[in-house]
Amino acid sequence: MKVNLKLIIGSILISQAQAIWPFDSSGSSSSLDSSPSETGSSGGTFPFDLFGSGSSLTQSSSAQASSTKSTSDSASSTDSSLFSSSNSGSSWYQTFLDGDSGDQKTDYAPFNLTCPSKKTFIRTASELSQQEKDYIHKRQETTNKNLIDFLSKRANLSDFDAKSFINDNAPNHNITIGLSFSGGGYRAMLAGAGQILGLDGRYEDANNHGLGGLLDSSTYVVGLSGGNWLVGLLALNDWLSVGDIVNGKSTIWQLQDSILNPSGMRIDKTIAYYYGLAQAVQAKEDAGFQTSVTDTWGRALSYQFFEEDDSGTGGANITWSSIRNLSSFQDHLMPYPIVVANGRTPGTYIINENSTIFEISPYELGSWDPSLKSFSDIQYLGSSVNNGNPNNTDICVNNFDNAGFIMGTSSSLFNQILLQLDNYSINSIIKMILEKVLTDVSDEEYDIAVYEPNPFFGADSAGIKSITTNDTLYLCDGGEDLQNVPFYPLIQNERGVDVIFAFDNSADTNSSWPNGTSIQETYKRQFSKQGKGTPFPFAPDYKTFLDKNMGDKPVFFGCNSSDLEDLVAWHENDKINVTDVPLVVYTSNTRMSYNSNFSTFKLSYSDQEKFGAIRNGFETVTRNNLTDDENWSTCVGWAIIRRQQERLGEEQSDECKKCFQEYCWTGGFKDAASVSSVSGISGLAAKTHTSGGTSSTTQQTSTTTGSSSNGGSSSTGSSSSSKKKNGGDLVNGGVPSSIFLVFNSLLGLIIAYL
Repeated sequence: MKVNLKLIIGSILISQAQAIWPFDSSGSSSSLDSSPSETGSSGGTFPFDLFGSGSSLTQSSSAQASSTKSTSDSASSTDSSLFSSSNSGSSWYQTFLDGDSGDQKTDYAPFNLTCPSKKTFIRTASELSQQEKDYIHKRQETTNKNLIDFLSKRANLSDFDAKSFINDNAPNHNITIGLSFSGGGYRAMLAGAGQILGLDGRYEDANNHGLGGLLDSSTYVVGLSGGNWLVGLLALNDWLSVGDIVNGKSTIWQLQDSILNPSGMRIDKTIAYYYGLAQAVQAKEDAGFQTSVTDTWGRALSYQFFEEDDSGTGGANITWSSIRNLSSFQDHLMPYPIVVANGRTPGTYIINENSTIFEISPYELGSWDPSLKSFSDIQYLGSSVNNGNPNNTDICVNNFDNAGFIMGTSSSLFNQILLQLDNYSINSIIKMILEKVLTDVSDEEYDIAVYEPNPFFGADSAGIKSITTNDTLYLCDGGEDLQNVPFYPLIQNERGVDVIFAFDNSADTNSSWPNGTSIQETYKRQFSKQGKGTPFPFAPDYKTFLDKNMGDKPVFFGCNSSDLEDLVAWHENDKINVTDVPLVVYTSNTRMSYNSNFSTFKLSYSDQEKFGAIRNGFETVTRNNLTDDENWSTCVGWAIIRRQQERLGEEQSDECKKCFQEYCWTGGFKDAASVSSVSGISGLAAKTHTSGGTSSTTQQTSTTTGSSSNGGSSSTGSSSSSKKKNGGDLVNGGVPSSIFLVFNSLLGLIIAYL
């Protein structure tokens, strides 16, 4: 790969001339109303002051935050100061020509070392890894104490002895809480940041006005795409609190300037920035590894997600597996972090529910799906192996698992956007360039993250051999199968999760609000060949979700395990009980005090937009700082312990029943999203008991055909509904909710792969 310097310089000058955001061809002003207004439907006050004493954050209720127009005041300027070489040791062009961009070239490239003494890097996905077991065992010693505190002080459950309930039952089962954050780019990252802040016991206002301590009581935290960035950056920054970002103690998330066009920099710095990215990626290629646009995108993300250090290399030497070495991880202070991606068969462009879902933890990359059913040690990705055994024990590879690369893996969705480009209002010149670049990179399969050599080459546990006979493993956005909320790791029976707190910050509707597609698709996937064996509560289709205004407040799914008997029987696994199916607490991004429905394509955020999205996220998870429902924390407490109560045969209290009447969706199979491959499951549990084990009823397990690459597709068909609070009037029609292909595309132009 050679870098075309003229192309780089020319492209940057064009982007500078077009100001900060090239997607506004009309020249319209910001969608944010500059005049103060009412704070929407919010009845409470945000418990922390974002802009200094006495200031407030307001936004017109009619504002459309989904606009792709940036409101940053740092529009580019091409005056002489941009070319100034003051405060630098040498002229900018000399630095550029000398290739002096810190140690990116050596830090980013994978390197060889002698293989460890263990014989194999992969294992069959039949149980948790020993490392995860050990971590969870120690983590739950902490979560049990924190959960007792949360249930006693925050939830304040009536006539309930939290200490006795938790400790007496711990030898048989520790209550396990999982948090799941959806994709949706920067919007999902910022809204999710507010949501996780509302659970954080380290933040005093969450203790006083929210669910402080719930994060501290959680065993797992999972992210996808924008949620992946949130989970990853908090974990990799030694379990950073979002409160530190809000209060200015941490300097990450300087989002005023687009990651694509860092106009706040001088042009010489901008050129050096792009050249540094190119150097890092070139170093990986020079080391003998295939690269893709994801490498460049991941490197760029790292500059925003890690604190600056003296090297100025933006996290070039930070690996995903290095989470293991952080003090907060070694002390078991953080929930076990997992991020999700999809496998993509080479030469295909449509992902369905039978694609392979991959999870990436601090120890492993792999899948529970029968198509692979294997995990590989993430620290030694890049090593040449056969069935996990090094082909040369003298040469293994480290540093392939760069943190930015892992977080960037779920950011390329060219296979869908090729069909959708004409639907967007894009400057005609930029559109022409994009169409050319997109076509070229798709033909070369640069639209995905490339893992070569394939860590699962020759793996004998895989059910689909094409995955293990290819020299390369291809991964892409975990939301491409429409499961934009990453439930998958948390519904694996081996993890024993009791309750999942799911945060959906997708942009499913034309107004960029969620419509429940994610939970619908996860529910439907269990009836596919890949999903059988992982039961998931009944969930409605997106039309019902919109008609019932289910995005306006949290919803509980799977409230009563006894209602799931027929569903569990369908899975024909006598090791799974109805109490093994997690209860789901589903919270959607919705307007509280701020329109946080930004476009997924939006790459720059003013401080007002950034903190407005965080504030709104805080309010969605806390029911408007507990002003919409002063008993919300109590209801959350009953949801957390419900599965354990059912295992013990304990009846619900009247207080619990009242909460469940308020928040539970009680629909069954007939009310749930339609699955064309299954005609009915009524009575299966009784037949199973009668036959003394495996159900005697034959069920069709072929994949559902109702889904397609159209994001609004479901078995009920597209439909409009009455206007909702969030403008959820129409389904978006397949816009991937976690795409950042704009950056990938233009960098594909800027950094030419020759």
